[in-house]
Amino acid sequence: MDIKELDLLACLHQEKTPNQRLLAEQSGYSLGTVNRCLRSLADAGYLGQELQLTDKARACLKAGKIKSAVILAAGFGLRMVPIHTETPKALLEVRGERLIERQIRQLHAAGVTRICVVVGFMKEKFEYLIDQFDVELIVNPCYTAKNNLYSLALAADYLQENCYIVPCDLWFAASPFHPHELYSWYMVSDAPDALSSVRVSRKKELLLASHGNGRQMVGLACILQAEGQKLTRKLQQLSHDPHLDGAFWEEALLDGSKMMTMAKIIPQDQVLEINTYEQLREADANSNQLQTDIISTLCTVFDTTPAQITNIELLKKGMTNRSFLFSVHQKRYIMRIPGEGTGKLIDRAQEAAVYQTISSAGIADDVIYMDPVSGQKITRYLEGARTCDISRPEDITRCMARLRQFHSLNFSVSHTFDLYQTIEFYESLWNGIPSAYEDYARTKQHVYELRPFIESHLERKTLCHIDSVPTNFLFVPDTHGGESVRLIDWEYAAMQDPDVDLAMFAVYSLHDRKAVDTLIDCYYTEGCPHTTRIKIYCYIAVCGLLWSNWCEYKRHLGVEFGAYSLQQYRCAKIYFKLAQQEITRLEEDRYES
Repeated sequence: MDIKELDLLACLHQEKTPNQRLLAEQSGYSLGTVNRCLRSLADAGYLGQELQLTDKARACLKAGKIKSAVILAAGFGLRMVPIHTETPKALLEVRGERLIERQIRQLHAAGVTRICVVVGFMKEKFEYLIDQFDVELIVNPCYTAKNNLYSLALAADYLQENCYIVPCDLWFAASPFHPHELYSWYMVSDAPDALSSVRVSRKKELLLASHGNGRQMVGLACILQAEGQKLTRKLQQLSHDPHLDGAFWEEALLDGSKMMTMAKIIPQDQVLEINTYEQLREADANSNQLQTDIISTLCTVFDTTPAQITNIELLKKGMTNRSFLFSVHQKRYIMRIPGEGTGKLIDRAQEAAVYQTISSAGIADDVIYMDPVSGQKITRYLEGARTCDISRPEDITRCMARLRQFHSLNFSVSHTFDLYQTIEFYESLWNGIPSAYEDYARTKQHVYELRPFIESHLERKTLCHIDSVPTNFLFVPDTHGGESVRLIDWEYAAMQDPDVDLAMFAVYSLHDRKAVDTLIDCYYTEGCPHTTRIKIYCYIAVCGLLWSNWCEYKRHLGVEFGAYSLQQYRCAKIYFKLAQQEITRLEEDRYES
């Protein structure tokens, strides 16, 4: 049977009193195509008189009995900002029903009761599903670093029988699930999508699409046993490839230039994909999840209603916080939401004090609102701004000039950022769990050996940024066609040696010694004393270990920074050796003189 005949056979199974016109309406095929397929089915022994299914047809349907389903619900759902930290996407309420509960009920109605849910973010909130719906929960422990290709690989046992694969963020007007399926398919909508990677051929094959020629990918799939076994092999292979950590599971469906499944086309208005706050609002303006504290804060600050808060867009996830862009009253703003565990890392009252101290200097972001308790912050969006490009020497020169000008203002606050105390503090947050690095104790000892030199060459303290990394320097277009430089994100700012800010810029950018020396020369335009240069090398080693410890704490919270963490630890080791060599050489020169 070809694909059209299989579709007609499925329609005949679902209708008690079928006729050609009804079948044409249900299948979307022309009346002529329906009549031709019915004749072919009858000739092949699948249909008797009056369109009755034969034993041969019933055997075919029995082989297509759907036995199980996998619901993918492990991800952060970051695009649901600002409510992604309060409710997992699968548990969003749409029209009085949670998304995942509606999917499970629709599966049950189709006779599919063996269901597993792959969870990760806020996994505890899914526990009730075990008792209420008798599902199995499979935990993806790597949900922060790996996408749903890895999640599906964990549930590959379910693919050994006829199975549905269900993204958790879909709401269907009518159930897309059936007790029997006659071929494997992947669902796309009838809407074009310039960003989609697949298109539908005349034979309903799913082929790789050229740019601007795709169909909107819905994500729901039916995988019968034969394709399931093939898909499992692909998942096992691809899920171990670190280059595919961010890949979607559809990557495993590809078989050369096409997918191993056929296309199942659904009208665009029959499915809702709830990926963003505004999509949820469009789907159900009365959803309980729309009544979030963050939206309430925005309404209070701007004296407006939730409907007036539009164009909500996730900004790149920061290492400490998450932020989103939004519009209100025809202007754009950024709201910062503190990330996991930051309540232990940041004193928000101290941060507020810093912003108050520097408010008149015009060197920072424009703060509209700041809560010194929760850490929520709203700033004006700086149109056309860009971050420092460390590949451009002129950018680095201007960043160092801005840093020096800031230090020259000699601002003062009541709190200090003690590097060695902070190393110990971050280590204490590990709660007795040893470092991931085998040589951590020796590396830490070496970093502490630099302390006497640092303290003996400390000349002054002033307010420092502390987190003076390249991405916190913004180049903002001015009215004269040039750019001004601003420093943003002052949450670690405190009293310290100004040379620490140079070290922080260097350690994040992973400059080699030559580049670090160039950086130092950009700051010390009149020339840098050799002992000060060595002290900056020492600070790079200390700051490398400090941020490495910070990364280890965040890793215990399930937040991975991959190569960045390793690079910070390497900086601690490399710059200890460099600093120690220079200190030894300095002492030898003094002895000889």
